[in-house]
Amino acid sequence: MKNTKKQKMKKTQTSRGFALIKFKDSNGIKCNVQKSSSALSDKIWLGAEDIGLQIGSPWQEVSEQEIKDKFCKNELIANNRMHLSRKQAAKLAKVLLKFAETGEI
Repeated sequence: MKNTKKQKMKKTQTSRGFALIKFKDSNGIKCNVQKSSSALSDKIWLGAEDIGLQIGSPWQEVSEQEIKDKFCKNELIANNRMHLSRKQAAKLAKVLLKFAETGEI
């Protein structure tokens, strides 16, 4: 059965003025597409907003702050978003379009 609920995409800007589109994936995870600040070429960031850390069995959510408090004396950087060039985005778009049309990749 297809999910007929309309998925909303909200277009906005980052605090530095870069284009930002926010949406949720099929699991309700907050995601976004963001224009990159890369001065060398056009790029975008694409992926989930949070890194979604889990630990143990059964799986339990772990906050970034908990990881910092336990394991880090310095800053923690964790990124789960892709940094795509226009060429990479075009190739990915073909795969996504085929999936949207056929359910296959």
